[in-house]
Amino acid sequence: MTLSSPSTMRTPPHPLPHEKCAVRSLPLPLALTARLSPVAVLACAGWALSSGPAAPPAAAGHRAAQETPAASPSSADSSSSGAPRTYTAAPAPCAAVPVPTVKSLVPGAKTAGKEIPSTDTALRRTCSWNALQGYDYRWLDVSFEISESDQEAKEEYEQRVAEKSGGGAVPGLGDSAYSVVNLTTEDKQQTREGVVLVRVANALVIVTYNGSDFESKKAPDMEEINKGAIKAAKSAVAALGDGRG
Repeated sequence: MTLSSPSTMRTPPHPLPHEKCAVRSLPLPLALTARLSPVAVLACAGWALSSGPAAPPAAAGHRAAQETPAASPSSADSSSSGAPRTYTAAPAPCAAVPVPTVKSLVPGAKTAGKEIPSTDTALRRTCSWNALQGYDYRWLDVSFEISESDQEAKEEYEQRVAEKSGGGAVPGLGDSAYSVVNLTTEDKQQTREGVVLVRVANALVIVTYNGSDFESKKAPDMEEINKGAIKAAKSAVAALGDGRG
């Protein structure tokens, strides 16, 4: 499969992936007791809404089922002939999304982000941004995972996609890309979460983006979440160049 240049990647013109609705147990606050003190409560909610770098968030969670395009000749060769890996290390995740993009997707967040501890930073790294403005909450995760071969990354990608059906392919992004959006409800509070999973040679990029309005109890529009997740994924894929072997 051919890695598309970041400058040519565009949001897919076809309809957004089908959105799944489900009720799951998310430890969201039952109520915001005071307008001046919701941040501490939502800090816990934000972490619960995001899954770790090894397991992209559910709904947000991410991976969904659709067969990926055939690997490009260069990818197939590198995975079957023992050729050097295209990527040998995960790039710095907190530098993978430009500051203007962070500001637009997560208003009020510290643009430096927060890197999540990893047992092996060469192979797996994740950065998170989250913020609450008034009662409007947003959370963004960007993860990189480096596999030993293109084939190993392809199998991992397909397994994750198979676990989350209902989404759709994202043309022109990496060797193969998939996005899915889910709506969850807990105690009448809606949360909408989008996940984009991308494979580029022997690397996986996983982006999770979600949001809630704790005043109206409504979730952001599906298109807003889907487009935001794809926008962040494009930036993250472009950042992969920093980890080339």
